[in-house]
Amino acid sequence: MELHSNAPTGPIETAWDRHRFEMKLVNPANKRKFTVIVVGTGLAGASAAATMGELGYNVKAFCFQDSARRAHSIAAQGGINAAKNYQGDGDSIYRLFYDTVKGGDFRSRERNVYRLAQVSVSIIDQAVAQGVPFAREYGGLLANRSFGGAQVSRTFYARGQTGQQLLLGAYQALARQVGLGQVELHERTEMLELILVDGRARGVITRNLKTGQIDTHTADAVVLATGGYGNVYFLSTNAKGSNGSAAWRAHRKGALFANPCYTQIHPTCLPVHGEGQSKLTLMSESLRNDGRVWVPKNAADVTKRPQDIPEADRDYYLERKYPAFGNLVPRDIAARNAKDVCDEGRGVGYPPEREAVYLDFADAINRLGQHTIEERYGNLFEMYERITDEDPYKTPMKIYPAVHYTMGGLWVDYNLQSNIPGLFVAGEANFSDHGANRLGASALMQGLADGYFVLPYTIGNYLARAGRDLAKTPVAEDHADARSAKAEAEGRLKAFLDNPGSHGPDHFHRRLGKLMWEYVGMARDKAGLQKAIEEIPKLREEFHAKVRVPGSGASFNQTLEKANRVADFMELGELMARDALAREESAGGHFRVEYQTEEGEARRNDDDFAHVAAWEWTGKGNTPTRHVEDLDFEYVKLSQRSYK
Repeated sequence: MELHSNAPTGPIETAWDRHRFEMKLVNPANKRKFTVIVVGTGLAGASAAATMGELGYNVKAFCFQDSARRAHSIAAQGGINAAKNYQGDGDSIYRLFYDTVKGGDFRSRERNVYRLAQVSVSIIDQAVAQGVPFAREYGGLLANRSFGGAQVSRTFYARGQTGQQLLLGAYQALARQVGLGQVELHERTEMLELILVDGRARGVITRNLKTGQIDTHTADAVVLATGGYGNVYFLSTNAKGSNGSAAWRAHRKGALFANPCYTQIHPTCLPVHGEGQSKLTLMSESLRNDGRVWVPKNAADVTKRPQDIPEADRDYYLERKYPAFGNLVPRDIAARNAKDVCDEGRGVGYPPEREAVYLDFADAINRLGQHTIEERYGNLFEMYERITDEDPYKTPMKIYPAVHYTMGGLWVDYNLQSNIPGLFVAGEANFSDHGANRLGASALMQGLADGYFVLPYTIGNYLARAGRDLAKTPVAEDHADARSAKAEAEGRLKAFLDNPGSHGPDHFHRRLGKLMWEYVGMARDKAGLQKAIEEIPKLREEFHAKVRVPGSGASFNQTLEKANRVADFMELGELMARDALAREESAGGHFRVEYQTEEGEARRNDDDFAHVAAWEWTGKGNTPTRHVEDLDFEYVKLSQRSYK
């Protein structure tokens, strides 16, 4: 299969503007003839649904939460990037583009990333117009702070709850369209299958999570904005309901899955404490603006109170190794270094593993005063104290890396359309913008860029070009392909309910998570990845033989929901291991210990792996097929990343 990005040629600065001009348009009077399904109501989904509704399309939006306001975008804390250059510190669209390509270790499409940087400036204007309460300086101007991988301050923020405030803005726009009747919102509803008719995406099969009713919804185009798949590791910073099933259902119907091994381990999270833990807690990267990361120089001091370790015996290892960026190196680098010092026996976490490092605010409090720190991070400090019963104003935080984000996702072209015509993928669910490592504060930027400023154009272009073909094949609920997809979903759920098993899905999910963390985690090697590829199918077979799902499918049944999602994680986890094994290099969040520099940094292989790996489902039990889209670097020169 030959993959084409469909990115416009010519000067990159004007590529998106020219591309928009060359698109076909849908007459305003004809827009009401088309229906668009949007699965997911986070920042990407809510903004896309609201904007398509505003344009006059009929929109059906779906979320499995009890309210669209509770999508996982709400958990984002630190901020959103935009190349406004309000600080006058040398920022520009080109610099944001460059920082993002470099931060992703040169494994993303240049033209997609440039467009992201270009529309970032409009996102802030949109959010401010919606009333998003961004932090402001004393004179009323919007404030900025720094994030990892950048030497400028371009991150706009609303204290430590930026995602929540941006989502409320998008939700307001969505609710307006719901009130006007342009958007039909289905809450507590989960997608089970994608409907394909003549090779085009024409709808979805859903299950009402309260009543168990399985329904068929048809449309002219489908948007998946369903987030990432980090919960394949069981323990992550994601909400427990977050899952990769919508994307995986599409993958099994033919959508290519790109770079699944690119997972982000966030360096600033609360460490694991006990076997019974069900999730991990993020502490915003913004804390590294004022917090200093350190461990004792001597392993013998790890049991001492931090206040009892003199300055001369502390190792501020990020400042020592990366003086140009200090504590604000990109996430993959900060995470690996935290693991390294803990592996050396200098971790300060809970025994026996002691996997944690200190994040210390004493210098910032002495320099700026506690009141200023409270203004910047007060809710984060309060959250930390509630969870740990330690006051971070008086003693350093303990942090350790945890799974947070996935850069891999369904393959899309420049128009955010998958290889299945009519299936568009937005936000974290696609692979397009972040390469092998996402810079902090760029997830919110991508989600809103895709939803507000890209999809409304590209979906319209698709509908304008395909409209006659779509009209020739109207798809109703009783269409043969729709009935087949519904029967497939019903059969899968019935198999879980009829299975005479002995363990709940969490039992198997936790075991899968341990395999993934050990062999497909922060440090990977050939032997470990082969072990994962060997062990995961055995666990998957045991899962299907022994999983127990009590109750009925005709009512509220969270165990059934989990079983369906864990089944998909079992297949996705194996694909992640295969992708990591095939990619014989280190790049960003994908760190193969065999491929590192003398200084322990990631060593890429640009000759053989400067490409996107897009995997094709070939049937249950079959080895998937790996396809390649070569990456061209015309504007950013390939080089060894350095933050020193």
